[in-house]
Amino acid sequence: MKGTKIVVAALAAALVAPAASASGMAAADIVNADGEIVGEATFEQAPTGVLIFVDVAHLPPGGHGIHLHSVGSCAPNFKAAAGHINPDKVMHGLRNPEGPDNGDLPNLFAAADGSAKAEFFTNRVSVSDGDMPALLDEDGSAVIIHENPDDHMTQPIGGAGGRLGCGIIRKR
Repeated sequence: MKGTKIVVAALAAALVAPAASASGMAAADIVNADGEIVGEATFEQAPTGVLIFVDVAHLPPGGHGIHLHSVGSCAPNFKAAAGHINPDKVMHGLRNPEGPDNGDLPNLFAAADGSAKAEFFTNRVSVSDGDMPALLDEDGSAVIIHENPDDHMTQPIGGAGGRLGCGIIRKR
């Protein structure tokens, strides 16, 4: 009987685990300036931060800044996404001793054919709750891909230039 209880408990845990991790998931369809879907970003809550998976096409080859922005909107020219998630108003840049802000991420690199796949981790946001700002807060969040690489120091966006792609982050 004791063995049966252990097996039942293990099965129950196995069934609950996927449901628990699903509540910590979000995704964004990334669109270009013409509104065409060119890729996707997914966000998975991990024990100490968020895993971000990016799969995008039709970018100019080379490096591109990619950031988490404070408003879940891709309205005209992607400007409605506002600035980076940065409730503490710290300086931009992964190299900046007075930063980084919560929306800073490493650069995304596109191959010669314009495709880019990457996996990032950040402990400066959460998907929906926790001690860090939530991507799925009241006004949502967006992921923005910029035209140039981020130098991780220059204010306010590391010289990353214009916005090429935008994705509204939604619960998955």
